[in-house]
Amino acid sequence: MPEHHFITGLAGFIGSHLADALLSDGYAVSGLDDFSLGRPANLARAAQSDGFHIETADAREPSATARAMQSAIARFGPITKVWHLAANSDIAAGVADSTIDFGRTLQTTFSVIQACKSLNIRKVAFASTSAIYGEIDKVLEEDTGPLLPISTYGATKLASEALLSAAAESVLDQIWIFRFPNVVGSRATHGALYDFVKRLADQPASLRVLGDGSQWKPYLHVSELVDAMRFIVTNAGDKRNVFNIGPDGDGTLVKFLAEETIARVSPGARIDYTGGDRGWVGDVPRFSYSTANLARLGWQPSLSSNAAAKRAIDEIATENGF
Repeated sequence: MPEHHFITGLAGFIGSHLADALLSDGYAVSGLDDFSLGRPANLARAAQSDGFHIETADAREPSATARAMQSAIARFGPITKVWHLAANSDIAAGVADSTIDFGRTLQTTFSVIQACKSLNIRKVAFASTSAIYGEIDKVLEEDTGPLLPISTYGATKLASEALLSAAAESVLDQIWIFRFPNVVGSRATHGALYDFVKRLADQPASLRVLGDGSQWKPYLHVSELVDAMRFIVTNAGDKRNVFNIGPDGDGTLVKFLAEETIARVSPGARIDYTGGDRGWVGDVPRFSYSTANLARLGWQPSLSSNAAAKRAIDEIATENGF
């Protein structure tokens, strides 16, 4: 019987790509989604496999999470690993209403731990974020601190890391924590590139860009993120494993993203910057990310930040009819 992997947020941007990859690896894949952001269309490829199953459930509820896991176990046998990806992914929305981050990020993590405890599932991989570091003017490494996030998104991801770390001392044998940069690619539901394409579709003559375009961040293509996560889970064997995942080299200016999106979607459109060094409250305008630990483990990306962004622009534009 193949290994059985369970994904929360299965129909989402990253979850659906992870499901495709794990199925290609020969594993059985199950999971849950409440379809608040996830889309059934994202699972078109996965749904063709006999080794795939999804439950519609709210990951904020421990009992609902446990029931979804029990249903999956009845189909495919014991769950080898849980990949906890369900979370709020809209930083600005969480700033406007902090209950969103509390419920969809921190509460879902608590729920997953409780469900794992009740079903004796001992291994959890968690999608965290570079936002846990806050606004720090130096290269971000896994042991950088103090950790002072400036958004409730980052705060609840950090609190989730803490809950999982505590659980690794009692109810879990092993955890993997992935700290993502900006992840881009097909099936996106949010983010600058997604927003730029949508805005140009509505108003082809101009593109409104939050901030002054000088925001500078690393961008990683979702295909490489999924590859890195699977590599880490296979090769990092400590009780607690924490890794930054990101592209090699320099990051990417928002100005570059805007210009490349215009070139692909609406050549000649003007850019209207709103001004200021950040796009919204809680936005970290510039950061530099070390992935040296991941390189030492043996994984490196093939795409630069700029190349990942350009590939994603083309994918998102194509999905939106351009």
